[in-house]
Amino acid sequence: MKLGYVRVSSKDQNERRQIDALIDAGVDINCIYIDKVSGKNFDRVQYKALLKAARPDDIIIVKSLDRFGRNYDEIRKQFKNITDQGIIINILDTPMLNTDQVFNGGLTMKFISDIILTVLGYVAEQERDNIHQRQKEGILSAKKSGIVFGRPTKINKDFSRIAEQVKSGELKTKEACEILKISRMTFYNNVKKMKN
Repeated sequence: MKLGYVRVSSKDQNERRQIDALIDAGVDINCIYIDKVSGKNFDRVQYKALLKAARPDDIIIVKSLDRFGRNYDEIRKQFKNITDQGIIINILDTPMLNTDQVFNGGLTMKFISDIILTVLGYVAEQERDNIHQRQKEGILSAKKSGIVFGRPTKINKDFSRIAEQVKSGELKTKEACEILKISRMTFYNNVKKMKN
């Protein structure tokens, strides 16, 4: 039986391109397992369900190796774990990694496939590191430009006046929070920001 695996990194990303490729490769739509989660490890609900469903001589089809995962050591471990059970893995974008060819191609084919898997696994993890680096640089650049991250503040224009009334003893903190419709923690955090 052909089983398909699809992974996108976030709920916002569209998995349709991968699904279409798997259907074109002969996978029934009901046999496609989809995770919307990072590829940093293999602790994924649908991936685990896929492995539970797979039997010897089944074929697991994935569009590309980076959809399978982005952790170099884990990719190699998962490939070995799956193929040791007699399950075939086909990577559509890299047919040289297709384990049915490796099984039938003898030692030379296995050697070539292992080299390619090593290189591509490294590239997949390196790309993950590059993505994180670009995110850090983007956030740093945005902060330098004055963009503020995190939840928007719940302070309104009356906050300073009411905070002064609390400071002078005219109001209690609880009363100020009720007027401003904020929690004590938010009140104290914003008083601290005003001092800085």
